[in-house]
Formats: sequence, C-alpha cells, structure tokens
Amino acid sequence: MLRTVLILVDESIVASVWKEAFREAAGDACDVETADTIDDLISSIETQEDRRLVVLPQQLAAQEDLISRVRQHDEDIPIVVVARHGDVDAASQAVQMGATDFLVLGDRLPERIATLIGKLRGLFDAIVKNRLLSDRNAQLRDAIQARFEIVGESPQVRAMIEQIRLVAEVPRPLLILGERGTGKELVARAIHFIGKSASKPIVTVNCAAFSDSLLESELFGHEKGAFTGADVTRHGKFEQADGGTLFLDEIGNMSLTFQQKILRVVEYGTYTRVGGMHELKSTVRIVAATNCDLQEMIYNGDFLPDLYDRLAFEVISVPPLRERQGDVEVLMHYFATQFEREVPAFRGKRFSKAAIGELNRHSFPGNIRELKNVIERAVYRDTTDEITPSDLGLKSPELPHYQGGTYQEQLDGFARELIEVALQNSGNNQAEAARRLGLTYHQFRHYYRKYLS
Repeated sequence: MLRTVLILVDESIVASVWKEAFREAAGDACDVETADTIDDLISSIETQEDRRLVVLPQQLAAQEDLISRVRQHDEDIPIVVVARHGDVDAASQAVQMGATDFLVLGDRLPERIATLIGKLRGLFDAIVKNRLLSDRNAQLRDAIQARFEIVGESPQVRAMIEQIRLVAEVPRPLLILGERGTGKELVARAIHFIGKSASKPIVTVNCAAFSDSLLESELFGHEKGAFTGADVTRHGKFEQADGGTLFLDEIGNMSLTFQQKILRVVEYGTYTRVGGMHELKSTVRIVAATNCDLQEMIYNGDFLPDLYDRLAFEVISVPPLRERQGDVEVLMHYFATQFEREVPAFRGKRFSKAAIGELNRHSFPGNIRELKNVIERAVYRDTTDEITPSDLGLKSPELPHYQGGTYQEQLDGFARELIEVALQNSGNNQAEAARRLGLTYHQFRHYYRKYLS
C-alpha cells in the first residue's frame, strides 16, 4: 500500500487537486506532501527516508538534472514524470533521464493515479523487502563485528565484513591475505562460526612453525611405528577438525613439496597418515592465510599456481591499519577500554589531542597487534589521567646522517638503510618490503643483493 508521496508543484500541478486525487486513489492513510521549489524537494528527500513516491512536472524534471539529484539521495525511489501532453518520445525521454513511469494529465485524475499505483505495486513491495534485507544485513554485520572483535567503522572493514557474511555458508576453500597483525585469524574464526559448520571444531596450524616432516605428521597424523618414537597412532589436524574448519596460517611458508600434498587433499579430499597404507577422507573446510605476495611467489616458482586456484574460491583481503581511515581512534578507545576492564586501577584515562595526532600519523607496520600493544603500554605508563605522546613511546622516523664520503657513497648508504628498515618493518618478508618501497620484487632483490648480500 502506498503511504507517502512527495509532489513538486508548478502551474500544471495544483497542490490541492493532486492531494485529493492521491487520497481518493490510495486512501486516507496516504500522506501527500508538496514542495514549491526544487530545493524544498531535495531537502524533504534528504530528511525523510520513508518517501515512497516522487511526482515531478515534466518541465522541471528536465532542469538541473533533477532526477539524477533525487537518485543521489535515494537510488531506489520511484519517480513519476507528469506532462500536459505526451507521446512515446516524451515518455522515452523521461525514462532515459531516470524516471520510473510517465503520466499524462487528463480527465479522471484519481482513476489514472489508481492505475499508476497498481502498476507500481510490485516495485513498492520490492523496495520495502530490499530495505528490510539491507537493514538485516547491517544488523548481521554489526553482530559479526561485535562477536568476533573485528573492530572498525571504515568502508574497508565494512566491505570485508559483508564479504565474510556472504561467503561463510559456502562450503569451499578460502584464502585470507593480509600483512602481519591485521587480524587474519579473527576473520577465519568469523567465517567458521557463522557458517554451517559452527558446531564443529576449528583447528589452527601455523605452517611456519614446522619443518616438512613435522608438518606432515601434524596435519595428517601418523601410524604406530611410522618412525622412531611413534609409539601410538596419532590423529592429525585434518581428523581433529573433522566436519569443521582447518585454518592453515602462513601457508606461504610451505615448501613446494608439501604444497603438492596439500593440493591433493584440496583437490580430491583424501590423504594418508604418515606410515599408513589406507586413504582417509577429509571433510574439513580449508581456510588458508598468508602475509606473503602469492602472485610474486607463483611468478618466481615458489608457490604452486594450481594450489592457489584451488584455495582461492574467494580471496578476502584484510586491509592494513594505515588504509583504514578513522579506525585508529576507534581501535584506540576499544583497546584502552578493554585493558581498563581487565585492570580496573587504570580506569579514567583519556587521550590528549597530541597523542591522538601522533597515533594517526604513525604507519603501524605491525598493524592492529602493534596498536594494541602501544595503547595498553601507554595506559599502564601514564601516571596522570591524560595520555600524552611521551606515554605512547612511538619512535619518530629519523633521516640518516652520514659523515663524509662522496655523493655516491652517501647515496648508497641511504639506499642500504631504506632496504634494512623496509625489511625490519615487514618482518623480513622481501615481497612485502618491496611493496612498501614501491618496487617490484625483482627490483628489490637487485638492491638487496647489491647492498646487503
């Protein structure tokens, strides 16, 4: 049922006549408002989100790109253009400008409006359903963020949460990419617990922490007597995560040989315990994560393109903190509040403007993990009720100082320091260091061999 209408009046549309006609066609419950100017019309649309139908005179609709201006504030709202006289060309022009329908003035206006409302009834229902769905999705995104501590209000985080919500219930492997400290495991846990296997276990394995032989036993398990010390049969992580999720963190650290073994499990769903003779069936969903540039690794022959293709049913990129506009302050308050709850003696602290400014200027190579440590340490260190830059303990970048030497010698020294700092800030990940310096991986490798080898 049509409940709200906004009409832009001119000499062809008499406000009182149209109000009465809409009420006769749609019932007394229909709220009909009029606007005397384009500015009044736009202002009304901006301030009232429940507007269901906008009526525009043909002459005014063509002015100042009015229909586009209305659509900027509500892209779904039905817009009807009204003309004294009309033909196919006039109607076509109105639709091309973005109108939903075209109405020609004439006798029996209430009947014409009733016919129009009947034509648009399906559209009205679809708009209501879409808005309810949009509200529901927003509630789900907020619930996901609250439950899994994915804190942030930036568009990048909102987009990531929506991606998580959409893919969580699809039983396919996933790949999570992001720098160290960005929260890749939080994303993996969110995917698991809002998916269909939430009642099943989620098991995490840090692939960088094991050699190939140990990783094989860790993931696939081993039979009794498979090697010295294997006194009993051991179930691996694939079996422990049966029916649930296996989170393979730092998958970029796997050797090519072991990548082949993982590829077989992903592709065929079977594996064999170390020392075993029988194939076992895997029912886990694999979610892999890395801070490596897998495309660079594929190019250099360090990562199997087939494994990438199997894992990348969907790729979720976790944005670094420096790209999340406004989230530093949101996270700052969140971590401070959490820490003060754990240690009530530190309650009542506030951040000075100078401290907030310094936090916003810092690059945070360690991302959220680094920010959390900085905030908790600052709350602990502060002896007053205001946290200042000195409490944060952030190091300001310093320009290198070279004593003596030729121009080229000093230039080489500066280049060497740039390479060293980039490696330090990226956890010795050369692909990430190259990206931070705006270099290709091969360019970085050239300078690395020149200055540090």
